[in-house]
Amino acid sequence: MFRVIFTAIICAGLLACTSTPKQSVEQRRAEVLKMRAQTISAIEAHQSNIRSKIKSAPGYAVFSNANVNLIFASFSGGYGVAHDNQSGQDIYMKMGEAGLGLGLGVKDFRAIFVFKTRAAFERFIEHGWMVGAHADAAAKGGDKGAAAGGEIMADDVEIYQLTESGLALQATIKGTKYWKDDSLN
Repeated sequence: MFRVIFTAIICAGLLACTSTPKQSVEQRRAEVLKMRAQTISAIEAHQSNIRSKIKSAPGYAVFSNANVNLIFASFSGGYGVAHDNQSGQDIYMKMGEAGLGLGLGVKDFRAIFVFKTRAAFERFIEHGWMVGAHADAAAKGGDKGAAAGGEIMADDVEIYQLTESGLALQATIKGTKYWKDDSLN
């Protein structure tokens, strides 16, 4: 019974992280771009050269993600935007993730992906698969608490992650799928 209630709460929380369907396309795009600007500013407080890395890269992406880890499995979903520095185009995207490992918790976090090569950026946009290992500990609510994390990814991508809120302790191997959001592009 506890597991069913916990799962229902988690699902409701994940749904709350999505934008309201009554918003116009322009309003939803503006929400994503606002999240991008806030995330870059927040990560800049810990990584002072993030803007220069973003500017010199072929492209970058910023995502907001809600993650749930229940003992042996990890699931998450989110949204974001990839930016092609060559063309100046924004590509609005969604994401889903599943992993196996040990852990328990729920967290809301933001991530910036800086692509080191044009090929890595194009593979991300067209195919959207990433596989990696992740370990972190987070206990944060608003401005209180702390979070630490580490990410190992291949394919010429640097990832900077910031936990917004949550309580989690996890170590997982995970696969993540990113895809274009047809409703916003």
